[in-house]
Amino acid sequence: MRTAKFKIGQVVRHRIYPFRGVIFDVDPTFNNTEEWWNAIPEDVRPSRDQPFYHLLAENEETEYVAYVSEQNLVPDETGDPIRHPQVDEIFEEQSDGSYLPRTVDLH
Repeated sequence: MRTAKFKIGQVVRHRIYPFRGVIFDVDPTFNNTEEWWNAIPEDVRPSRDQPFYHLLAENEETEYVAYVSEQNLVPDETGDPIRHPQVDEIFEEQSDGSYLPRTVDLH
């Protein structure tokens, strides 16, 4: 089992496509549907045996949730805040532009 290269709360961008986001969950290996997998063109389909990341993602037009393989992510060094509407529900933005998961009060 490989160790994930990125961590929850880290801001990353896609290596090829023009979007970025903050990681809110990590799967040690591919954990999505066969339909999703087969929708990826074969010539760019990543290996299943690597971490996959759930992102609160955004591009120039919209915000959405993305599921991306580790090989297709790189750190986002812009320091720009993520504008996804769910960010504040899950994270607290830090002064350096990173995000920490909010603590949940179970009482």
